[in-house]
Amino acid sequence: MTSHDRVRTDVLVVGAGPGGASAATHLARLGRDVLLADGAVFPRDKACGDGLTPRAVAELQNLKLDHVLQGGPVNNGLRGYGFGQALVLPWNGPHLPKHGSAIARTVLDNALRDAALDAGATGLDGHRAVDVELTHGRLTGVVLRSADRTVVVEPQHVIVADGGKSHLGRILGRQWHQETVYGVASRAYATSPNADDPWITSHLELRDESGRMMGGYGWVFPLGGGLVNIGAGTLATKKRPANINLKKLTEEYARQRRHEWQLGELTGYGSAPLPMGGGVSGVSGPNWMLIGDAAACINPLNGEGIDYALETGRLAAEHLVSRRSADLTASWAAELYAEYGDAFSIARRLGLLITHERLLALSGPIGMRSHAIMSVAFRVMGNLVTPEDRDLVARTWRLAGRASLAIDRRRPFH
Repeated sequence: MTSHDRVRTDVLVVGAGPGGASAATHLARLGRDVLLADGAVFPRDKACGDGLTPRAVAELQNLKLDHVLQGGPVNNGLRGYGFGQALVLPWNGPHLPKHGSAIARTVLDNALRDAALDAGATGLDGHRAVDVELTHGRLTGVVLRSADRTVVVEPQHVIVADGGKSHLGRILGRQWHQETVYGVASRAYATSPNADDPWITSHLELRDESGRMMGGYGWVFPLGGGLVNIGAGTLATKKRPANINLKKLTEEYARQRRHEWQLGELTGYGSAPLPMGGGVSGVSGPNWMLIGDAAACINPLNGEGIDYALETGRLAAEHLVSRRSADLTASWAAELYAEYGDAFSIARRLGLLITHERLLALSGPIGMRSHAIMSVAFRVMGNLVTPEDRDLVARTWRLAGRASLAIDRRRPFH
């Protein structure tokens, strides 16, 4: 390509993280001409907890990318602490794998992107989407710019997978509605001799040296190879913003865990805002669709987004191949709503309650004293209820979601 090339493709995927790579892999395997572009040069890092739930593992298996997990850690579930209690909760989704994992995003994302290229997609690193060309509302050109050249891509369809801030999404009219619950989180890495622990660890109650509740939650995810991901996050809304210094919160949490995990010095700080629960509108247009973090497909109860990214990448590919509608504006938003609307609605409502520290201080001790209650909570918080599940917990969760949708002032993806 020369410095001002115009190139054509069936599908332009903007963003080569898990969502974009998933979409590109599925489409390329189906014979579509796919251009997978990203503003970074791979391998690259992304601020993340690096955790893979069983639902994410299932999507990797569906992609036939089990080899990505080989040599990585295997975790059996959650070791949770809070309000003077400790619980061990195995992964408990009836139709999902019984294990999760945790892989640094420098490794995971690079492997997923390589898989897309192996499937036949064309990669374009170091080119950020900076502008668009519209003809009668239809996206006819996407301007990609690197340090030394500009490329205009003329696609039939565009899949926007450029993360929670979604620069291209904003250009196309995406709006983030922060009156619904959202998250902010910070992570770091540290060496630890316990990096092969088969359980992820989370503390649902963080306190400073004086015993004052700091708000937020903390985690330690063993990555194997002598390294752990340690971080902290909190939920917020426009009315109750997160007035927390996340780096200091992470450092304090690491100080409290240092002896237990024999932690080395913290490195690799990173933080990110997390649009959650479908809390955005403008997720599609005549020939474009937003997926993953760009579409706020992040779990409001645990901050997990990799499983949703992989899933929505697959769903977007299937949507395009089936050509359910010549105009994607309504059809893609409707599919996201049908797939996640009820679960996101009730999860946002529960997440909103968590932002009330007094309510958390009252309800937390009650929940943590009951293994049965927390086992149910872990299942719904971990996104372990699937459409195939017909048990009481799954039916109750769906019923609660439908009831929540009925009273939403702003529904997910609207």
